[in-house]
Amino acid sequence: MAHNDEDTSNESLEKTSIVASDTFRGRLKEADDVPPAIVVLIGPPGYVGKQYPITANDIVIGRSVESQVYIDDKSLSRSHAKFAVNNAEISIIDLGSTNKTIVNGQVVPPLASCLLKNNDQIKTGNVIFKFLEKGNIESMTNAAMYERAQKDALTGAHSKGALIEKGPEAIKRAEVLSEPLSLVTFDIDHFKKINDTYGHPGGDYVLKELCRVVITKLIRANDFFARYGGEEFVLLLSGSPEKTAVEVGERIRQTIESHEFVFDGKKIAVTVSIGVATRKASETEWTQIYERADKALYHSKQTGRNKLTLAP
Repeated sequence: MAHNDEDTSNESLEKTSIVASDTFRGRLKEADDVPPAIVVLIGPPGYVGKQYPITANDIVIGRSVESQVYIDDKSLSRSHAKFAVNNAEISIIDLGSTNKTIVNGQVVPPLASCLLKNNDQIKTGNVIFKFLEKGNIESMTNAAMYERAQKDALTGAHSKGALIEKGPEAIKRAEVLSEPLSLVTFDIDHFKKINDTYGHPGGDYVLKELCRVVITKLIRANDFFARYGGEEFVLLLSGSPEKTAVEVGERIRQTIESHEFVFDGKKIAVTVSIGVATRKASETEWTQIYERADKALYHSKQTGRNKLTLAP
């Protein structure tokens, strides 16, 4: 009898081993397609852990908002260094920076290139990156972890923290490039009543379903949609003038009002109040445009709900 138990145990171990091995092989195969990348090890708040794929020639690290690897840190030059891609080989070239480009403690001379190897540390000013070669499983894991940290767990929208990082960057970009920037803020009307009537599971369903509709049907790929807290949401529209922002906001309002929210076989009436603001030339701080949009949203709620108010 003991012999049979041992056989069963061995068989079970073999099966477990095969499953684990196949899963690991699957992850390795998936990692094969992951491009080379750099990860911020030390840098300004909000950037640490951020990963940038190196998929093309002339990807520039710098303090200019036009840099592909844009880091808002005064120790960086506007165009500090760039990557050169030659088949599977990646090099970094210092672009005559003020505070130097250093790889593993060795200074890269201006306009000279340095071939990078897996796990090399790159220091540009006070910002330190780690280089991960193509197919590095750490690159895949790190990207997934960073993405999770940027997303609101319940709804799949970006988190408030991610928005607070993105907002100042978007303001600076709009200012430097003289392009429009608009903000749409909205809030679910009478959300407390929904929670009281259908319980928190009902409230969670409404939040998730609303975000699913907005993400899949109402926003463009480069729009930035975040859950700001509770039942309040923010949509950042880079490059969009006031007219476009009002159209987007009104489309959100109408779509949510007409969408069927059904929880436990019961229809829930859901509407949103909306505020829209477009950046003024004098606005250089993220909080300035956000506060105007938020006041417009408050006005919508105070004057009847299920409406859109454009900030003056």
